[in-house]
Amino acid sequence: MSKKEIIEDLNARLAELTKERDKLGAEADELMKKRDRLNEQFRNIRLEVSGLRQERDDANARVRELKLTRSELKNSIHDAIEELKKLRQSAKVLAQTKPRQSSATLQKELESVEWKIQTSSLSLEEEKQLIEQVKRLEAPLSIYKKLDRFHAKISEIETRLKVLDQEQKTVHNQITQIAQKSQETHEKMLKEIDEAKNTKTKADEAHRQLTLTRENEKPVRESIGNIYDQISRLKGEMREEETEKREQTDALLKESLERKAREKLKRGEKLTWEEFQVIAEKGLGAQD
Repeated sequence: MSKKEIIEDLNARLAELTKERDKLGAEADELMKKRDRLNEQFRNIRLEVSGLRQERDDANARVRELKLTRSELKNSIHDAIEELKKLRQSAKVLAQTKPRQSSATLQKELESVEWKIQTSSLSLEEEKQLIEQVKRLEAPLSIYKKLDRFHAKISEIETRLKVLDQEQKTVHNQITQIAQKSQETHEKMLKEIDEAKNTKTKADEAHRQLTLTRENEKPVRESIGNIYDQISRLKGEMREEETEKREQTDALLKESLERKAREKLKRGEKLTWEEFQVIAEKGLGAQD
């Protein structure tokens, strides 16, 4: 097989390998884009997971704060109930010592006596008796006044208990809502974590395929390089052969031209310029 035919075969093989290389290169480009896209998606999901985790942790921290508040409210309610029990018991005991006369009746009698003391001309003995009467009226009245203070305090604590109970219900509702939201956020975060894992797995698989494709591309590129070297070497050899052949042809032509020139000289004929140059190169001179 001639070198030209070998080069033609090599060019045909080169075309096939170039097509294969381009195909592998296109696959590698697509795989690289896919890997980079998946890695970018993975980074975005991680950021979202981080945000969800922070949101969940903030909600849990708020729940802990509210539970502490609820516990404090429970303690306050317990203390208020205990105080209320004591006040009611004390009021009950005090009520048992309450006089038969009503507070209004006693107050009216007291005011009447005090008016008499202030407006009447009394002897020392009469004034003394009225003052004693005031003291006797003030004693049962003090029981009514103490009962009034107990009832006022009881009413105040009952009102405070209602407020505390409402606050406790509000805090409990907040705990329930925030805890539910925290659970939803946690579940969403877990789904995002699973998606991140799947995305990372896909990205790693795309990278593995990319590496494999590039490894498969290497021998193809090496073969292409080798063929280029072979073609270059063969073309070089062909150029050398052509040069050698041309030189041989030129030598034959010169030899023929020299022979003709010598014959002309022998006959005494004039030489052409080319014939003269050939004779001159051989160093023969016109005298020959």
